[in-house]
Amino acid sequence: MGWPGVAERDASTDARRVPPALSTPALKWLGRVDYEPTWRAMQRRTDEATAATADEIWFLEHPPVFTMGMNAKAVHLLAPGDIPVVDIDRGGQVTYHGPGQLVVYPLLDLARLGLGVRALVEGIERAIVATVAQWGVEAYGKRDAPGVYVGESKLASVGLRIRRGRSYHGLALNVAMDLEPFARINPCGHAGLQMTQLRDLGGPASVREVSEVLAPQLLRALGFGAQAERQSATSTWLQDVSSM
Repeated sequence: MGWPGVAERDASTDARRVPPALSTPALKWLGRVDYEPTWRAMQRRTDEATAATADEIWFLEHPPVFTMGMNAKAVHLLAPGDIPVVDIDRGGQVTYHGPGQLVVYPLLDLARLGLGVRALVEGIERAIVATVAQWGVEAYGKRDAPGVYVGESKLASVGLRIRRGRSYHGLALNVAMDLEPFARINPCGHAGLQMTQLRDLGGPASVREVSEVLAPQLLRALGFGAQAERQSATSTWLQDVSSM
């Protein structure tokens, strides 16, 4: 059975702890980057990867854009207006990305890490829950509707593609953004689903600040706990990069 919000091909579903000898993924801050070139870079990296290709996790923001997953139905795109719409290759339905939203793309060799799809999705959700708990926000994940919720409102979305045993696409955590565009769609295919954001729940308004808290939580949730504990966090977890 497939996992909602995940498009799979040649993917293992076994979940095991990451061997200690494996290197911690490089954590990269890309800033605000256009959607389509970033997506194409993820595809290209996945297609060209070899056994020696290191894992990376990209942290970034996008300008306003609606994305339609492989199974998305046009009926859920209500009134996009002047916001671009891009048909892409992740699982799931339609969602919105825009400034003030933290987007994270785990580019991982799941076979090498011994991670299955379920472990990856649940690990991402646990990392978000642990992150927002730092600001007193009680959140939870849903197995039948991937993402992270506070009450009945959705705080973060999860949508992945697994190809050649590797993951791309990822998560989108609403930090401090204009939520109005979500009213132009049925978010993730759910009519009437309310969206929320961290700032409105008492959290910070800085996407970079949230990313620095999420980064170690994500490493721990994905099985890199020992490596994360050894890494110094006295300055910053993320490496600023100007290209993908």
